[in-house]
Amino acid sequence: MRLQHILVPFDFSPYAEQALEDALGLAQTLQARLTLLHVIDTTPLGVAEGTTLHASSYWQELETGITEGMEERLTRVYEAGLQGEMVIAEGVPFQTIIDTARDKHVDLIVMGTHGRTGLTHVLMGSVAEKVVRLAPCPVLVTRGSAETSAA
Repeated sequence: MRLQHILVPFDFSPYAEQALEDALGLAQTLQARLTLLHVIDTTPLGVAEGTTLHASSYWQELETGITEGMEERLTRVYEAGLQGEMVIAEGVPFQTIIDTARDKHVDLIVMGTHGRTGLTHVLMGSVAEKVVRLAPCPVLVTRGSAETSAA
């Protein structure tokens, strides 16, 4: 199996930071290119009928912050001597990760174990679990260190 293109879903959690570090090391060894993906979660929320949600400058600031944060991570890819790109997309996280992997002909997805716990996990499941089950390519799920877990 030849790994030329690695997808790293990134949600700014300590687990995603660890996954990025692991992906950088792997990509350097294999001289693979990286695609960093941030998904703005559009999973429908339970909102009372007749209620409207208004876009505001808050969302613009949020998107600006996401873009700046992703650009910082992409700079790390370039500093490691690798080719890379970033993608910011809206959608249901697990499905957007799978679709991006398929559309970009990714050979491997590297992601952290992060996200939901407790009741939310029981009701909605883990993004990582769904990606592992449904991805069109192998998935490497990183656990992180003891410091990551404590954070």
